[in-house]
Amino acid sequence: MKVYFINPPFKAEYGKFSRESRSPAITKSGALYYPLWLIYAAAYVEKNGHEVYFLDAPAKPLNEEVTLTLLANKADDNTLFVLDTSTPSIKSDVSFAGRIKQMYPHSFLVLVGTHPSACAEETLGYSKAVDAVAIGEYDETIKELADAIENREELLQVRGLCLRQGETFIRTGIMPSIKNLDEIPFASTFIKNNLNERDYFFAAATYPSIQIFTGRGCPFHCNFCVYPQTMHGHIFRARSAENVVNEFEYIAENFPDVKEVVIEDDTFTVNKKRVLEICNLLINKGLNKRLKWLCNARVNLDYETMCAMKKAGCRLIIPGIESGSQQILDNIKKGTKVEQFYRYVSDAKKAGLLIHACYMVGNCGETRETMNETLNLALKLNTDTAQFFPLIPYPGTEAYTWAKSNGYIELDYAKYCLADGTHNTVLSLPGLSAQDMVDFCNKARKKYYLRFSYILHRLRVGLAYPSDLKRSIKAFGKLKHYLFSK
Repeated sequence: MKVYFINPPFKAEYGKFSRESRSPAITKSGALYYPLWLIYAAAYVEKNGHEVYFLDAPAKPLNEEVTLTLLANKADDNTLFVLDTSTPSIKSDVSFAGRIKQMYPHSFLVLVGTHPSACAEETLGYSKAVDAVAIGEYDETIKELADAIENREELLQVRGLCLRQGETFIRTGIMPSIKNLDEIPFASTFIKNNLNERDYFFAAATYPSIQIFTGRGCPFHCNFCVYPQTMHGHIFRARSAENVVNEFEYIAENFPDVKEVVIEDDTFTVNKKRVLEICNLLINKGLNKRLKWLCNARVNLDYETMCAMKKAGCRLIIPGIESGSQQILDNIKKGTKVEQFYRYVSDAKKAGLLIHACYMVGNCGETRETMNETLNLALKLNTDTAQFFPLIPYPGTEAYTWAKSNGYIELDYAKYCLADGTHNTVLSLPGLSAQDMVDFCNKARKKYYLRFSYILHRLRVGLAYPSDLKRSIKAFGKLKHYLFSK
């Protein structure tokens, strides 16, 4: 069966739309994530005997006309089309699906991603061009769907779908999450064969980098986090240490220009024993001397593990600190304490790890006072880099349900991005408007990055690590307009 995986075009005239970011947009830093979930599904379907094609339109970026022309070189009426989606682009994604359906009226077209997983029937209701949506983790769903279409079998037996049946919609059986993640091929192998690593940029990583996942699912219950609540669940599943390190080895041998691996797991450090096994294998194989890496790391990470990670080549860790107010942290079910942040940052600096801290405003209970608590905390922690963003609640999350039920959120999905594709603030709270939160984040960003002591710190780091200086200059070139604008 011919299966065509597509990351559709969106606002290509303004830049590269990062659809699989946790907050999809054309980012101010110029970041573009690999469409990893689409990549893993494509690799899995290809492994299981189907003829796979892949097109990432935002990576170039390509507009709709060019994308459709490229599709015509490989597609036909017997093709299964799999289109990635996002909340801000969903209406555009459905419209683009309609254009494909006009070209290939007998093809089968399915949408995947967090948005249709959360709003399956609603999404199908936008257009009859869309035959189905996949709900949740979709590697095995697309494989079963391709098998069923090829063998002319009943589609209702395919698990994990919401199907159109005449004027109604029907959900098939639930697709269990894949337990043995070692069964899924390396993302890097698929990237090598189908994409160009230089098309992608992650502001915190040394360029060029490769992004991978080593686990799925997150055992924590932060109310705003979209992937655990809509796709992968709260049961943590992990690739074996050997499998992860084998992929590092593949990257080292097949991407001579790649300097860093970005581990995109929601929390890579969930299982200390596994992390230490990975670190020991990286050191034993000498891969720590060839590749640096970074990861998301929760603030309960201990000093011993930090030291092992540093020795194994880890350069930077990314904690979701979110707020300086303990009440806010409790409200969003973060499961952390403010006092943990100080120990975490102190230990990381002692271990020689850089830190990119994530802060967020606009959560339940937020006030001007709690926002200032967050800024004061950020200045005290003084991490290597930091980001400040208003909360963007996505469908399928508890945060979205809270915001919608209280009338705090703009319900037009197209407004999740501004006209130029950059993030928009769709949330307003009593006594705290969307503009108030945007203004605060702009102020916080300037106060953080334009400190004389911070600039000296960045220069010292850059002199010690020239590749980091190049990364910082590239990211600053993208951000300077927002730092210096009124």
